[in-house]
Amino acid sequence: MTAPGTRAEAPAGDTDDLDVEEALALVREGHRESRDDGTDDGAGQVPGPSPRPAGERPAERHRATPWPRAREIAARAARAQGTRGEGGAAAGARRTPVSVSLGDALGLVLAAPLDALTDLPSFDTSAMDGWAVAGPGPWQVREEGVLAGHALPEPLTDGEAVRIATGARIPADTTAVLRSEHGRIDTQGRLHTTLPHSRLRSSGGTPMLHHGQDIRPRGQECRSGDQLLPVGTLVTPAVLGLAAAAGYDTVTVVPRPRVEVLVLGDELLTEGLPHDGLIRDALGPMLPPWLRALGADVIAVRRIGDDARALRKAVTGSKADLIVTTGGTAAGPVDHVHPILERIGAELLVDGVKVRPGHPMLLARTKDHQHLVGLPGNPLAAVSGLLTLAEPLLRTLAAHPAPEPYTLPLKEAVQGHPNDTRLIPVVLRGDHAVPLHYNGPAMLRGVAAADALAVVPPGGARQGEEAELLDLPWATAGIGVCFT
Repeated sequence: MTAPGTRAEAPAGDTDDLDVEEALALVREGHRESRDDGTDDGAGQVPGPSPRPAGERPAERHRATPWPRAREIAARAARAQGTRGEGGAAAGARRTPVSVSLGDALGLVLAAPLDALTDLPSFDTSAMDGWAVAGPGPWQVREEGVLAGHALPEPLTDGEAVRIATGARIPADTTAVLRSEHGRIDTQGRLHTTLPHSRLRSSGGTPMLHHGQDIRPRGQECRSGDQLLPVGTLVTPAVLGLAAAAGYDTVTVVPRPRVEVLVLGDELLTEGLPHDGLIRDALGPMLPPWLRALGADVIAVRRIGDDARALRKAVTGSKADLIVTTGGTAAGPVDHVHPILERIGAELLVDGVKVRPGHPMLLARTKDHQHLVGLPGNPLAAVSGLLTLAEPLLRTLAAHPAPEPYTLPLKEAVQGHPNDTRLIPVVLRGDHAVPLHYNGPAMLRGVAAADALAVVPPGGARQGEEAELLDLPWATAGIGVCFT
């Protein structure tokens, strides 16, 4: 780790687009990716000077990181973590895969291949309701039928047919299945096909059904041992269905990152109307479900107030992979986050970001395999910090690939900051992004109606200019919507 209390950045050549294989390095025992020059890829790992005395602030603390760079650092921070091994080498970060039931696997990533445990289907089955027939027709129909889930029926002989349901086992010596709508039974109880001769084959001049017609043969989808899905596959409802069909009760996955939320500020109310200088806490109700929607397991939400001692105890005692704090990241008399991080020897990876709202956000490594994201106290500024720093880090911890970036033209011009990126709530209408009002740092009215945040570069954007969009996790109705 770099010197506690100092800034560490990823190598200049790094990008935000981690592929799945890179992210899954977190769950591979002893795996470590390094740059060609032998230095660690991610936050620097060269020991620096000793921590500053308690209370002393870095001379360049307000030298904020550009917004794209901050996201890169956050995405790679978990990959760079590690402990010192023999000879001073940094051991690769490890996240132990877990086995979970199918009911708990939605939205997680496979940490082991999904291999077929049996042939699929495991026996010849009927693809349709109808009759299993043997040889050319007409056929004499047995009285008993064959249903799904029943034992293997008696074999058929030529000229014989039996009623069969979809999914039922095919009797031995069956030629084909005749669909219900393609057959009729005469007064003598014989089955005839109503298919035209053009849809039949000829055998010795006798029209016959095509051999194997409407039969799903054993192993049609896969054979036992075939790889169905590789490591790194996101578990969707369809993946759960495939796993169940293949005989799985559990799957091996990358565990959800554990997150603890610490709500700071003596001025916050948990109920009722604002009064006497007190305001309602908007972040306590908002952040936990938002973090769950980003794939995290929120293990605790604690209200700390402006108590420095309580904050230090909460940070040092946390077992979470990520601690998220709200407020207290500036330099006011009760802004305790920076002093606490310096006292515990944390490593500052990002200390301020060139983005509006949300400039005083921060990212620190508090200890091996644990990070802290300090969000500003203003609600929309906190959202900015969440998407700038917490989302990329959680994505890496969960082994999710980076989303494909996309742009849309802006319906209206957006005023920019002279030097910083702006994040503006927008709604998507057709092939345009429409900027929303009420986008000040303390406002949530705009983002509450938004589909995404538009990334507006320094200087602003003209009407019709393409802007990168950050989707809100619930706006696309995607797999990320895991609120429970």
